[in-house]
Amino acid sequence: MSTEHDLLESLFHAAVNAALPERTIGGHLPPKPKGRTVVIGAGKGAAQLARALEDQWDGPLSGTVVTRYGYGCDCRQITVLEAAHPVPDEAGIKGTQALFETVRGLTEDDLVIALICGGGSSLLPAPPPGMTLADEMALNEALLASGAPIDDMNCIRKHASMVKGGRLALAAHPARVVSLIVSDIPGDIAAHVASGPTIASKSTVEDARALVRRYALDLPPAVHAHLMSEEAAAPAPDDPRFAGHEVHIIASAQISLEAAARTARDRGLEAVILSDAIEGEAREIAHMHAAMARQIARRDQPFSTPVILLSGGETTVTLRHKGRGGRNSEFLLSLALDIDGMAGIHALAADTDGIDGSEDNAGAFADGGTAAAIRRAGGDPAELLANNDAWGAFDLAGTLFVPGPTGTNVNDFRAILIR
Repeated sequence: MSTEHDLLESLFHAAVNAALPERTIGGHLPPKPKGRTVVIGAGKGAAQLARALEDQWDGPLSGTVVTRYGYGCDCRQITVLEAAHPVPDEAGIKGTQALFETVRGLTEDDLVIALICGGGSSLLPAPPPGMTLADEMALNEALLASGAPIDDMNCIRKHASMVKGGRLALAAHPARVVSLIVSDIPGDIAAHVASGPTIASKSTVEDARALVRRYALDLPPAVHAHLMSEEAAAPAPDDPRFAGHEVHIIASAQISLEAAARTARDRGLEAVILSDAIEGEAREIAHMHAAMARQIARRDQPFSTPVILLSGGETTVTLRHKGRGGRNSEFLLSLALDIDGMAGIHALAADTDGIDGSEDNAGAFADGGTAAAIRRAGGDPAELLANNDAWGAFDLAGTLFVPGPTGTNVNDFRAILIR
């Protein structure tokens, strides 16, 4: 068992290492400007991005980034602020205000480097006039419970905010803005990462309204009223104030999955990347992965054993009960039930930022004996899954995976070893 766990964990660390800012940021730095270089940023890996930029930038810097509580690190020139994730708080309001203050009064000779990664949507609350922080918190909670994919959630967030959808970049005008993006979005659409505070989006307020109807979101009256107003429209990509801005994706799920595949092959195992952009209900996506693993184990189709299946993206969880855990743990518990009693299948599902959902684990390990182990410990794995309590299930099994915050975020990582 420990041999399989060690192997799968090594693949996770290979994926994370490929996305660490100290390895990725250097090849995307812009030329130094005539004037000042100002840094802004938000996300669960924003502090590590800021430190890597300080280490590799040849010249003075100043600025502010906002990250999740407990995710900060020491920077010499850039101020690191912390706020709540996934539901925003008052510290996030102050952090957003600090970013706007950082870009105030710049000139066309100045350069703004924006360090943007996953988690920034929640970390930068900025309710429009007529809305309160409580309204934005209620919107976030409704979105997180809806089962909507991240692109749809961020579309709605952009039109209920004063910072998202490129508005922070416009506040820096006439300075040039270069956005360095760590993508946690399936398809790597830069404008969707952290709801695009520095990048305009093609989505419209009409799109946001249609999504509210599609997911039957129960929104506070103030949020509904704002989305119905003309003020909800986000800046268009053809706004001339965006002219000259640059966007670079410096890390992504695909790059990380390729690194994991190389590590597996170095150890003599074939590795197959199924997709870097898998979306959908976590427990349903698990059924597909489990079916493929069973087919390989029983028939050597469509791949021969031994083989490792790798996939990324961002699944979702529609909350039915208030359990503990996150989408990767829920995926894995569903998979554990589907491979119950089968030998030779071992899996790890984890969030590359080191935290999956509500607890301190990134995910968990599972194999054909996991469901039985949960039962022996007094739990019913099917009932725990129904209650959205995957953390409780894997705590009973003793197979939680707790690496701690990683300093980056390219979303879900799944590795399934079939012997």
